[in-house]
Amino acid sequence: MRHTVTTWRSPLIGFASASDPLFERLPYVVKGHLHPSDLIDDAETVIAFFIPFTYKTVYSNVNGRYASKLWAIAYVETNKLLTDLAAGIVDLLRSEGFRAEAPPPTHVFNEETLTSNWSHKHVAYIAGLGTFGVHHMIITEKGCCGRLTSIVTNAKIKPTPRPENEFCLHKSGVKCLKCVEKCIFKALTENKLNKHKCYKVCLENAKHYEKLGVADVCGKCVAATPCSLENPVKNRNKPFPRKRVSIKS
Repeated sequence: MRHTVTTWRSPLIGFASASDPLFERLPYVVKGHLHPSDLIDDAETVIAFFIPFTYKTVYSNVNGRYASKLWAIAYVETNKLLTDLAAGIVDLLRSEGFRAEAPPPTHVFNEETLTSNWSHKHVAYIAGLGTFGVHHMIITEKGCCGRLTSIVTNAKIKPTPRPENEFCLHKSGVKCLKCVEKCIFKALTENKLNKHKCYKVCLENAKHYEKLGVADVCGKCVAATPCSLENPVKNRNKPFPRKRVSIKS
């Protein structure tokens, strides 16, 4: 990609074994979710990528009903970047004699159930990139504001260890819920995300920014929160033991 409005911070990458037991559990969490072997019958590794947004992009989206124009542009341009990145890595792996497939980074979900048969955020969790926040997004070492994609390959790569501690302040036992406070549309509560109410807002933004491309996005719940740009638990003095591991977002 050339001449983008968006700038990014350096990406994160994680690896998961295609035989990780969590992939067997995913269909119970996300109905109809595929197994890596459904994409490549001899799958060995799933590669997950996170491209984090910058401070400027994140803090542009604090005020107003609509997502900021900079946030909407970042969403569109990052999806294109991830598509190109995944295609390039797939080509590279294939040139080395491996098989590889890359599900699209977005817009491959059922609009009635709002579920996808390939969840990049759940794959990112299994690949050790972070843990889920109350906002149902993955919080990585570089925060939750950014975009994800993943690749399945039969190249065998050592798995990335999953975090031993929660990256979400609230799930760690620290009072927070800033993401809930910031959802002005009341789609998010401490215990639940109303996906249909959330998606309705995203479609309003898509219409508002239709000249930019497909910008069905919002991001108000993650803009300018403790986990926007970093793992907020990491730098605290007190370590917070992780509760029972959950793959649920």
